[in-house]
Amino acid sequence: MNLGRCSITRAEIWGAIRDLQLAWDLGYKRVELQLDSTTAVRLLSETASTDNQHAILVLSFHELRKQDWELRVTHVYREANFLAEHLEHLGHSLSPGTHHVDPEDPYISHWLLYDSVGGFTVRSIS
Repeated sequence: MNLGRCSITRAEIWGAIRDLQLAWDLGYKRVELQLDSTTAVRLLSETASTDNQHAILVLSFHELRKQDWELRVTHVYREANFLAEHLEHLGHSLSPGTHHVDPEDPYISHWLLYDSVGGFTVRSIS
């Protein structure tokens, strides 16, 4: 989805909400949400957000979290999810709004396979 101009944190939280709603609609009851933004993980882990800029989105997330399911939110480094990174780059080239991708698309299946076998890039952390 192309949201237009917004902060990375806002896009990350918005995407988390969309993804969780989709998981709920598809009937998943055990979900691990992996985000590469430590700020978004922190905001979504707080029961009450003091961040007025994202308060409405955080509230929406917590409403979804109340559903009858097991939900875990974790931080992962960006390099651990190449598919998400490549979909993000693809989204920048699309018009604003929601776009669906074919999971059988070689571009998508390549990065999904890479992530599923634990492909990685070395990252220096200080």
